[in-house]
Amino acid sequence: MKKHLNTLFVTTQGAYLAKEGETISVKVDGNVKLRLPVHTIGGIVCFGNVSCSPYLMGFCAENGVGISFLTEQGRFLARVQGPVSGNVLLRRQQYRLADDENASATVAGSALVGKIANSRMVLQRALRDHQGKIDAGAVGFVVQRLGAYLQQLQGNHSLETIRGFEGDAAHLYFSVFDHLIVTQKKDFSFNERNRRPPLDNINCLLSFIYTLVMHDVRSALEGVGLDPAVGFLHRDRPGRPSLALDLMEEFRPYLADRLALSLINMRQVRAADFKRAESGAVLMSDDVRKKVLISYQERKQAEIQHTFIDEKVSIGILYHVQALLLARHIRGDLDGYPPFIWR
Repeated sequence: MKKHLNTLFVTTQGAYLAKEGETISVKVDGNVKLRLPVHTIGGIVCFGNVSCSPYLMGFCAENGVGISFLTEQGRFLARVQGPVSGNVLLRRQQYRLADDENASATVAGSALVGKIANSRMVLQRALRDHQGKIDAGAVGFVVQRLGAYLQQLQGNHSLETIRGFEGDAAHLYFSVFDHLIVTQKKDFSFNERNRRPPLDNINCLLSFIYTLVMHDVRSALEGVGLDPAVGFLHRDRPGRPSLALDLMEEFRPYLADRLALSLINMRQVRAADFKRAESGAVLMSDDVRKKVLISYQERKQAEIQHTFIDEKVSIGILYHVQALLLARHIRGDLDGYPPFIWR
């Protein structure tokens, strides 16, 4: 499981990745800049003009290392992976449950409990850590409303009702997100969540970190033999990793949103790191992209007590733990899917 901690991010334009023995070699202008044993890597993400040799692609496929290709700004383009691992019976059961609306609602409801509970905790921590700097009344009101949704989710609901809860809860949470930004307010003002393309600095940062989380969640699902394209909360759509979107919901507030807020509030990113294209899209510079990648990897090394398995695990392992728990539920070994909840 340790390799799930490590993702190799390649951002240097013109870099070339090749196989050298049992290692992955990164070359720039013909010079080797990095060599890594394949067994230490869980995935590779290439940004922009980065190429890989066919031999390396085959080598990575044989060793269960997925290679994702993104634009310089983080828009997903393609993914190369080997044969799907795991028992075909697990995937067949996944497809059966996804076709059953009641079973889908059960899994979707559990994932949503994780998302709302973690969103609520982000707000509660902000009230504690930034007392006097934020509008405690507005944030406290949303904390109460999110708590009410958690109570409602204890009952049985249709899939459409659960999706309605998800939309309402997300709207509430983001309605006070701007209050959580306590420094650089002018440069990182947040009005609403927007994407494709992001129209302000904070949305640009959030979208980029969400892309990183998506890559790791998808790799974890593939690692336990589940199909990332067939979800429960997010329905099937060609080219969309719906199950990965389901599983990452509980990680968005805890990992992605907190990381973005930390980078802004600690002035590790600044307005000068972003620029607006003619299309209106906001883009981040190479330097800040690398800074975010380093911060993300460092955050994954931290440990947290997992409330369900009652063990300390590194944050980077959480994706794999939750994928395993979901697989156990789908197999019938667990009565329900226990989402990750931050305490």
